[in-house]
Amino acid sequence: MGIIKVENIRVYAFHGCLKEETKIGSDYRVDLEVKADLQDSALSDELKDTVDYVLLNNIVKEEMQQPSKLLETVAKRILTRIFNEDSLVRKASVSVSKLNPPIGGDVEMVTIKMTERRKK
Repeated sequence: MGIIKVENIRVYAFHGCLKEETKIGSDYRVDLEVKADLQDSALSDELKDTVDYVLLNNIVKEEMQQPSKLLETVAKRILTRIFNEDSLVRKASVSVSKLNPPIGGDVEMVTIKMTERRKK
């Protein structure tokens, strides 16, 4: 097994329960970690034998553009697409962070993290 990380994906999106959040939008950070068997790709040196991090980045960017009230919903959509679109992925974790959240304090970010394993 090996690990591929795509970290600090920055996006501007429109998630939140407050009406203002869905109109004004906010900055977000997304971090991904996927586990997969990387032995074939290590030997073949071919993209077709590994998890394409360009695909992972595109999934994140596309799913972040679909507004949701909760970051949990966005994270679940990202995980579902990863498992549906890349059969090599055995386990995936995604962290979605809202930067400077409007929660009445000096808070750098709030983050939710979800992890799933491929169902057999």
